[in-house]
Amino acid sequence: MSSAVLDPPAVPALVVGTVAHTRHRPVHHAFRYRAYQWLVDIDDLPAHRGWRRLVSGFSAADHLDGGRLGGGLRGDLQRFCARRGVPLAPDDQVLMLANARVLGYVFDPLTVFWVRTADGRLRTVVLEVHNTYGERHGYLLDLDEAGRGSMDKEFYVSPFNDTRGRYAVSLRLTPGRVVVGVGLEREGERVITAVTDGTPRPATPRAVARVVRRHLLMPQVVTLLIRLHGLRLWRRLPLHDRLTHPKEAVR
Repeated sequence: MSSAVLDPPAVPALVVGTVAHTRHRPVHHAFRYRAYQWLVDIDDLPAHRGWRRLVSGFSAADHLDGGRLGGGLRGDLQRFCARRGVPLAPDDQVLMLANARVLGYVFDPLTVFWVRTADGRLRTVVLEVHNTYGERHGYLLDLDEAGRGSMDKEFYVSPFNDTRGRYAVSLRLTPGRVVVGVGLEREGERVITAVTDGTPRPATPRAVARVVRRHLLMPQVVTLLIRLHGLRLWRRLPLHDRLTHPKEAVR
């Protein structure tokens, strides 16, 4: 457990900003787009009324073990962390940065769970990576005082990368800014850099309406962009066979 005190924004919040992705080698390819995510307390999820419920849905089925053994998101996260030697206390707060379901659909390339003790210290962080094949993988991450950590790559995300390499992670969670940076490094070289950078805003009904109008069908757009950029890389990069992924990686 880190001795750093975590000072997060008030939740629920809409984190509005950009997603930038750069492939450095063996070919260069970069893109950036405007986006938003939700920052929520998994024990106090948003409860909007009317049409806003259609664009702010959260379900344990979309994360980790899918709620298989009960207890919702928290139950799954508790079991995941305990199996890796980090038991959660009953009064720990868990903040989740994720996309919400929009018209019943969601895709989350990366979900971040911050576990915060009752006195505000960071107990641990869980990164959950999703691919477009309907699979997901959880990583338990230890951060230093500056919010940096690393972990071996264990999950097949795209046909343009195998599971070799190591991720360098940098996280920032403050009242004025939320940043998630992930870099894939292999044999001492940076292969990919992905950064989500946004400003948290209280998720009032008016704010939800405004953001949703500006970013129509956000999860659907994310999936479409991934596939379009994949097509652009299809003939420029070697392809790697997809590996079977064990479900134990999220349990």
